[in-house]
Amino acid sequence: MSQLQPIEHQGQRVLTTSQLAESFGTDARRISENFGRNLERYKSGKHYFVLSGNEKRSFLDRTQIADSSKNAQLLYLWTEKGAWMHAKSLNTERAWEAYEMLVDDYYRVKETAIDLTGLSPQLQLLIAMEHRQLQIEQKQQEHEQQLATIKETFLQRDDNWRQKINGMLNGAARRSGKSFRDIRTESYQLLEERGKCQLNIRLKNLQDRLADTGATKTKINETNRLDVIEADARLKEIYTTIVKELSIGTLV
Repeated sequence: MSQLQPIEHQGQRVLTTSQLAESFGTDARRISENFGRNLERYKSGKHYFVLSGNEKRSFLDRTQIADSSKNAQLLYLWTEKGAWMHAKSLNTERAWEAYEMLVDDYYRVKETAIDLTGLSPQLQLLIAMEHRQLQIEQKQQEHEQQLATIKETFLQRDDNWRQKINGMLNGAARRSGKSFRDIRTESYQLLEERGKCQLNIRLKNLQDRLADTGATKTKINETNRLDVIEADARLKEIYTTIVKELSIGTLV
């Protein structure tokens, strides 16, 4: 990831669409398309800011942005929470890794230490307690957000889709004389070839994220490759086609 030009709006760090796309290993068009498809999930002022007219010109004069976003009629600026929404939509290893780096190295600017030595011990203690309480509240908010994401993205399964997939695989196995496990393994291998992905690595990353957010050991162990596939719209579409081909192939 190249060095990002720090820009701020309304007291917080933000990224342009071009900066976000470059960080996540995609292009600005994909970011805009994902935003358009999930517009109702985004809130202005929370996930993004949009500038136009004089406000946009004033912002560009102040920040001297040097990427292609400045040429757009509307200038979108993405907050940390907005970047998280886009990482969730892309759901690639590159995007999640980049998001973590952005949180640590860009969005959350290191606070300048304040010299408290001239204050009374009682006042120093009160300040330390207040600072600690703010840290606890921030961690709790992050934890709750992560749990909500896990529940929404991974744990609410499309049972109808899974039933259809397993039904087609069962039928293909029965008609071909192969075991269900062999047919399923073949389908995963074909997906890795066509989708240019490694399911085992993605599954391990998903299980690690579940563990980090406090999911139960049972839930982590129950997570499987179908969870990985279902969470990625592109892989889900490719895999559905593969399973249909396997099922049809046994009828020829």
